[in-house]
Amino acid sequence: MTDPLGLIGNTFPVQTPQAPKPPGLDGAAPQASFADALKQQIEHVNRLQQDAETAIGDLVAGRRDDVDGVLIAKQKADMAFRMLLQVRNKLVGAYDEIKQMRV
Repeated sequence: MTDPLGLIGNTFPVQTPQAPKPPGLDGAAPQASFADALKQQIEHVNRLQQDAETAIGDLVAGRRDDVDGVLIAKQKADMAFRMLLQVRNKLVGAYDEIKQMRV
């Protein structure tokens, strides 16, 4: 019998399973925790809101005449805040579910 695709001879030896290594022990850079990622996103949303408020203040004071840029900055800040609010709602919902679990 012929093996036109070469599948018979290309079997891999069986390897014993190994326990997964904890992050950071394999020489790679340690991964950020969820708390760090959440903190970075909160800071990013805060920065976007501050930029939007500065842009609005500059427009009102006459130092800026780019209405489109101000509206875009405000929309970016609004969307980022809404997404952060959804993440908070999901976290609160998950916490409530865990709190109601019987042990």
